[in-house]
Amino acid sequence: MTKLAIITGASSGIGMASARQLLNDGFHVINVSRRPCTLEGVTNICGDLSETDNIHLLAGQIIAVIEQQEATSVCVVHNAALMLKDSVGDTSDEDLLRVLQINVVAINALNRILLPHLPSTSSLLFVGSTLSEKAVAGAFSYVVSKHAQLGMMRATCQDLMGRGIHTALICPGFTDTEMLRGHVGNNQDIIQSISGLNSFNRLVAPEEIARLVGWCHENPVINGSVLHANLGQVES
Repeated sequence: MTKLAIITGASSGIGMASARQLLNDGFHVINVSRRPCTLEGVTNICGDLSETDNIHLLAGQIIAVIEQQEATSVCVVHNAALMLKDSVGDTSDEDLLRVLQINVVAINALNRILLPHLPSTSSLLFVGSTLSEKAVAGAFSYVVSKHAQLGMMRATCQDLMGRGIHTALICPGFTDTEMLRGHVGNNQDIIQSISGLNSFNRLVAPEEIARLVGWCHENPVINGSVLHANLGQVES
């Protein structure tokens, strides 16, 4: 029995932590991103998810690994994301399309191409955000795309009834990642402030989300669920 994990954006952050976790759980792990994952044992399929034609090439390489490994269970983790600093009054159509391409359209394309090759007991896991259900100022296109992922996960669950493939949306809170630190300009005052927005007074660790990713794959009972992973974030 070969378990295979396909993770987009496993070169850093939650994606790399998930790759490490799933390797430890006995999965053969594929990273799909522009940059390679440096973990030993990970198969890197490098390319840009912002280009539709390129996604078809990447998917073809993924399918070849699925067939070569004779995978009996596949965990697809849609983790790659683009986050811009923007607002409703200044987001250009081009920037909105760029974010939606990576955060929504690329997911749709990969799912559509890979689904015929996924055995039952597989999973399609979406790494969303607390912003899949809420909003903050200054992240307009990201909030729109993460809300779209919620609808995509729920619609996917309904469309795959009877296939034995389950879905879930994992919604991390403020997590200590390269993306978060870059978004706040590595401002320690801001990091300290948002660290205090939960009952544990710290950022979520990528490894905590990674453990949840592994658990979601192994537990199809959560099919169609939204799982909040934010340390009990303060409601506002």
